[in-house]
Amino acid sequence: MSQTLRDPREIIREEMTMHGVITAALADGPLTVPQIAEAIGRPADEVVFWVMGMRRYGHLVELADEDDGYFPYALAKEASK
Repeated sequence: MSQTLRDPREIIREEMTMHGVITAALADGPLTVPQIAEAIGRPADEVVFWVMGMRRYGHLVELADEDDGYFPYALAKEASK
């Protein structure tokens, strides 16, 4: 897993532009942060900021841990079906 050296404020500023990218990555079902990072080609430590923001505002939901240490995330509208 690569690490970013970018300022967290810079990463957080990109959150709104990353919503669509992350939403598209989750269109086929739940993914963990490392899986989302791989799917969108961005470092996992940046993806954490965006996923937590999306979760905080109700765009994503955290599902039960799948025993690998990472929680999968799903689109909130998909999880409610």
